[in-house]
Amino acid sequence: MAVITNPRAFLETLFTAAVAAADPARVITANLPERPKGRTVVVGAGKGAAQMARAFERLWDGPLGGAVVTRYGFGVRCERIDVLEAAHPLPDENGLMASRRLLAEVDGLTEHDLVVALICGGGSALLPAPPPGLSLGDEIAVNRALLASGAPIRAMNALRKHVSLIKGGRLAAAAHPARVVSLVVSDIPGDDPALVASGPTIADHSSRFDALNTIERYRLSLPDAVMRWLASEASDAPTPSDPRIARNEVRLIASAGVSLDAAAARARATGVAAAILSDSIEGEAREVGLVHAAIAREVATRERPFQKPIVLLSGGETTVTLRGAGQGGRNSEFLLSLALGIDGVQGISALAADTDGIDGSEDNAGAFADDRTAARLLECGVGAAALLERNDSWTAFDLLGDLFKPGPTGTNVNDFRAILIQ
Repeated sequence: MAVITNPRAFLETLFTAAVAAADPARVITANLPERPKGRTVVVGAGKGAAQMARAFERLWDGPLGGAVVTRYGFGVRCERIDVLEAAHPLPDENGLMASRRLLAEVDGLTEHDLVVALICGGGSALLPAPPPGLSLGDEIAVNRALLASGAPIRAMNALRKHVSLIKGGRLAAAAHPARVVSLVVSDIPGDDPALVASGPTIADHSSRFDALNTIERYRLSLPDAVMRWLASEASDAPTPSDPRIARNEVRLIASAGVSLDAAAARARATGVAAAILSDSIEGEAREVGLVHAAIAREVATRERPFQKPIVLLSGGETTVTLRGAGQGGRNSEFLLSLALGIDGVQGISALAADTDGIDGSEDNAGAFADDRTAARLLECGVGAAALLERNDSWTAFDLLGDLFKPGPTGTNVNDFRAILIQ
């Protein structure tokens, strides 16, 4: 029976294994499309788009050009593909210019040309392209309302793709008659590639009525110009049967499931059993934290449904409904709730982090927590419950020195959660 004397180091190795399984250089190698008779143009968007572009151009043995957009500070040097940077999670002017650049890259192509789209999480905010009658401010208002709503990613992207001239398959339609091959790193629970980055090159069957349902269900207050646009047929995005995109190809090259399998294998190699609870967990981060805490307590105190030692793994994308003006992301909020749920139950340690290296708007991917986290906060003069109530999880873990800061990872398969029980 393995005894882990340094739980944090152990949990960090599992995170590293999960990220490595989604490394662009590894996953793109097996997914290179055939060379075309004509030109090869690369476009892309997301927090790992620059690393994907660098891997692709190093592996591609023919001429190519193009541009991708990533978050500020996430860029890497490429030789033949321009790397643009823009704001995330709220769009800005540089994102607007990036959208125009990508549309220009695919303009005027022929049926002999190939467009390779490198798509990963974060691309929705990085590609603002407001339709006629709407402004960048309107698109920012949509994103701000969605981020505060607690809506799941499927509902968010059903709305975002209909308030855009580039999302929802429109970039692929603009590339017609060129063939488009989309290489997708999924950060979406369930791995629907059309939802990653709101699918700039991939259509789905959601309609503007789905967008309107999202607005009603989550009581979103949006600008009048947005509501007028969604009331018009012009807001409808292409469907998968659209002849402009029907011959295109989509390849899912990395996902949370593959990364969790890699983390589980790493744990077992050290003598610790691993159980993957799910790779597609959604819901309020604090509620998901309480459920994970209940499972961990059951294992720790009754050794059911698993025997100790074991690491519980899960992925997906939780959400946070803003209640206060604190700092934090969904992974640190999950952990603070978990810490309250495991308070005083010995032998439990946890790491929750976003695989792209950023949780929320700060510079941490997530944080560490254990059975002493809530007590240590009280020793510092603050209560974990009060911090959680005002969405101030970053402050909690910063105060304890328990933030996890691996830096940008170059990929994004969404949340990674690991709970070690000894």
